[in-house]
Amino acid sequence: MQSSIETTEQRGMDQRPLFDLADGEFQKQVDLLTWCRTNNVAPEDALDDLEAAPSPFRYEIEAPEVHGDYPTLDDFRHPANDVPVVSLFSGCGGLDLGFEAAGFRHVCAAEIHPVFVETLRSNRPSWTVLGPPSHAGDVSDTEGMAVALTEMADVAGDFPGVFVGGPPCQPFSIAANQRFRKDGANFKRTGFDHRNGNLLFDYVELIELFRPAVFVVENVPGLLDIDSGEQLSIVIDRLRSSGYSVNDPMILNARNFAVPQQRLRLFLVGSRVGGNFTKPAPSETQVPCGVALRLGEGPHLNHETRMHKAESLLRYAKLRVGERDQLGRVDRLDPTIPAKTIIAGGTKGGGRSHLHPYIPRTLSVRESARLQTFPDSYRFTGPTARQFTQVGNAVPPVLAAQLATAIRVAYF
Repeated sequence: MQSSIETTEQRGMDQRPLFDLADGEFQKQVDLLTWCRTNNVAPEDALDDLEAAPSPFRYEIEAPEVHGDYPTLDDFRHPANDVPVVSLFSGCGGLDLGFEAAGFRHVCAAEIHPVFVETLRSNRPSWTVLGPPSHAGDVSDTEGMAVALTEMADVAGDFPGVFVGGPPCQPFSIAANQRFRKDGANFKRTGFDHRNGNLLFDYVELIELFRPAVFVVENVPGLLDIDSGEQLSIVIDRLRSSGYSVNDPMILNARNFAVPQQRLRLFLVGSRVGGNFTKPAPSETQVPCGVALRLGEGPHLNHETRMHKAESLLRYAKLRVGERDQLGRVDRLDPTIPAKTIIAGGTKGGGRSHLHPYIPRTLSVRESARLQTFPDSYRFTGPTARQFTQVGNAVPPVLAAQLATAIRVAYF
């Protein structure tokens, strides 16, 4: 065993390190990464030369091991009840999967972004998906969407099932409004003036037109506060005037519903068919993120990990559990508790994953999807940045399934 790095150039060959990490000494890992940084060699190339495993790097301070079961969507599955469901602003299908698991019959999904549409069609080829290239998938064109729902999905007035939809939430989110001062005009009017903010009213217009037995509006909690709650109040009053009994908005934290991640979502449920809706009951215990990140033997879909620079790995390896790397703005997850919220970014990317609790690197798309409770068989299409966007924008399917079950019990 060598105690210091020697390059093969010193033996008349190319500039790659001769080094062995097998003994697990943290300082040798630091020496290797420092050598890589100094010689502008990618750590992956150095590991190839060592014939080392793809991810041999470790943190200086190890995280505790966790034990327990990882709940999956199958744990919340119910027999089919033939109640139809239409999904608008479907994204990659988080709400859709939850309602499917709860036994609802999927009639149609509508989505404007081509890569999201590709994911939906790839995983559920039997579903009717209104989206590019065969249809615009644009809910803001309410007239065109109404025609498509009628002609392509056989959706008619007094629809006997459920409409579900989460209009894009960026105008109502804390992250979006942090760009403005709270005492500035832009902060207060963002919800109304932002183009995506109007999509909420476009969705309401389609509910009024097709009169589903039950509707669900999903969004971020910020919808309660934007414009001092005026926008949501207008929506509720309008739907009540259309004959709906509208329940009070509820904010659910996914970590309380068997999802290994902290994630706050707002849900508004209304019905024109009577019934007494009760929100889902929280789980008795929370699922630590460490159990979700035990992937087992591969290969796994969407599990390409990022190749980090040596200088980044050197910083990450020094982090304690739960600590943030300030330069990269990423957090090392604590495996004993639910993960921090997966950040989506916009449709052009910009999202970021967290750091794995046991390996100093960012999470893969598959690992992030497991924190969101997507099935391991569910494949995300498009470039990696768009895959992260799809995962980060979604409602966790396990949470959606419990909401759908509560709706089924109350109304069907």
